[in-house]
Amino acid sequence: TTENMRSLRNFFLFKCLFALTFWNNISLSVENEPFTSISSDFPEDGSDKSIKSLPLLYANSHKSEADFGWIVIQNTTESLSLSEITNDNVKDLIALLSNFKQGSRLQNLTLTNVSVDWSALMEVFQTVWHSSIEYFDISSVTQLSEIEGYDFNYSGTSMKALTMKKVLITDLYFSQDDLYKIFADMNIAALTIAESEMIHMLCPSSDSPFRYINFFKNDLTDLLFQKCNNLIHLETLILQKNKFESLSKVSFMTSHMKSLKYLDMSNNLLSHDGADMQCRWAESLTELDLSSNQLTDAVFECLPVNIKKLSLQSNQITSVPKGMAELKSLQELNLARNRLSDLPGCSGFPSLEILNIEMNSIVTPSADFFQSCPRVKELQAGKNPFKCSCELQAFIRLERQSGGKLFGWPVAYVCEYPEDLRGTRLKDFHLSELACNTMLLLVIALLLTLVLVAVVVFLCIYLDVPWYMRMMWQWTQTKRRTWHNHPEEQDTALQFHAFVSYSERDALWVKNELIPNLEKGEGCVQLCQHERNFVPGKSIVENIINCIEKSYKSIFVLSPNFVQSEWCHYELYFAHHKLFSENSNSLILILLEPIPPYIIPARYHKLKALMAKRTYLEWPKERSKRALFWANLRAAISINLPMADGERCGVTD
Repeated sequence: TTENMRSLRNFFLFKCLFALTFWNNISLSVENEPFTSISSDFPEDGSDKSIKSLPLLYANSHKSEADFGWIVIQNTTESLSLSEITNDNVKDLIALLSNFKQGSRLQNLTLTNVSVDWSALMEVFQTVWHSSIEYFDISSVTQLSEIEGYDFNYSGTSMKALTMKKVLITDLYFSQDDLYKIFADMNIAALTIAESEMIHMLCPSSDSPFRYINFFKNDLTDLLFQKCNNLIHLETLILQKNKFESLSKVSFMTSHMKSLKYLDMSNNLLSHDGADMQCRWAESLTELDLSSNQLTDAVFECLPVNIKKLSLQSNQITSVPKGMAELKSLQELNLARNRLSDLPGCSGFPSLEILNIEMNSIVTPSADFFQSCPRVKELQAGKNPFKCSCELQAFIRLERQSGGKLFGWPVAYVCEYPEDLRGTRLKDFHLSELACNTMLLLVIALLLTLVLVAVVVFLCIYLDVPWYMRMMWQWTQTKRRTWHNHPEEQDTALQFHAFVSYSERDALWVKNELIPNLEKGEGCVQLCQHERNFVPGKSIVENIINCIEKSYKSIFVLSPNFVQSEWCHYELYFAHHKLFSENSNSLILILLEPIPPYIIPARYHKLKALMAKRTYLEWPKERSKRALFWANLRAAISINLPMADGERCGVTD
């Protein structure tokens, strides 16, 4: 027995000398490098390198290959990184690690490309558990033999965090308890098992010290940790890129985690239809990532009431329901890459400070957003298909008034519609106030219409348009009646040399001077006078029109009395109408007395035009000039008229 003890003592001393020799051969550094502390933000790859207050591995590495077949990647007094661990050298590795008892300076161990049997792997873990190592990172692990039950001793460990990545289990038939129980009952603060196709994990058999669990990119389902009451210290749970489907079951999973603050369920298959599906979240949960799932508007019925930071990016949300329960503590909301058509209000988020709504379907965002969300400090609304129209002007003004609250302005805010403005930045898009203010446009249009109507009414009154319209109507009706009642009288052969139009106040001159000198003088002159040639029973207008149309000329005896006569105006109008309709030179104007321009009514504008453009005969006061006056007048109305049989013009001295 004494000899055996001596042999064991010699063997132990030999192993120690071997370890020291090996350590010297691989240039063990004695530099004291500072630890690098990790922030509380969690990276998307699910690594546990972001565990708060957990140190990173020392990064100054060098490679060397020892005689044992493994590769030394990193070797310092506090960190050791080895690669290519196999069944051939795993026992040497265990022997080496056995020398680092608690109190040694080695704290970080990294093993990569490990291909060993299950029992050897467990021995490595057990050795590490009772060493000075605090952070163990093992990746690209291939388990070669059958998985068996192992009585793991967790007591007296310095371990704080275990990270396992890309673990391949070659044994297809094994008891899941034998595998998962080892890791579920580990007495460490942080556990990461990533990219390993893990389909399940047991609930710890007693109150677990886990504060951080990361099961990134596995095949876990809704069955995970259901009715698990032993994760009472868990603060961070990352289940990104798994196969969870029910948001309600996820909420019940967290309900027993009394200390849970951060939950990452991104890149799963989560949905929530809201129909009789109750949700119960951990009251301590303040940060939740549900991005890249299949969630719709109903998700707002199943959210933690005390949530402060919520990500719903890349889902199928079309609107934020107005009747949703208030999330009074929510400060940051990410709704990017959904199907929203407008900015959500803050009726359900009274404490909201940051809103991300990029890459949705917002064409014309509401301009009253900051009024309904007064506490918002940052709005990310860029990369939406904005329609540059009048409705968008208010949103553009909102940016100027917000004091820089629009994140990404102006680069991320670009017109998508209409096509001729596509690519134009919103800050460069401008429309006039008149083009966009419908009320102002209507008022201006109404004012212009009123002005136009007023001008038309004024011109109608000034030019006596109603009177002319009435005359045109009467002339049209007279012509129609004549044609309808006496079609045989449509023969418009001339019967008179002239129609005489005058005022009754000038009748004495017409009867004593005009008619005697024309009809009883030299030549055969027939004059149409209303007193002797108007047909009884016909309207005055009809008689006037008939006389004018059957006369070669129309003589107008002009005087201040003429312009005061309504009937004289009728006769002048119809004669002027004949002048233009027949393109004839049928008007003869005789100025009996000078007419002051100021007494000519406005509606006599035709008379003014005629007197300005046409030559008129002025009645001479000197008797010596009257012979020439009559000669000129006879010459003006001279025409051979067809006479009835036996009729002759009377001749007087």
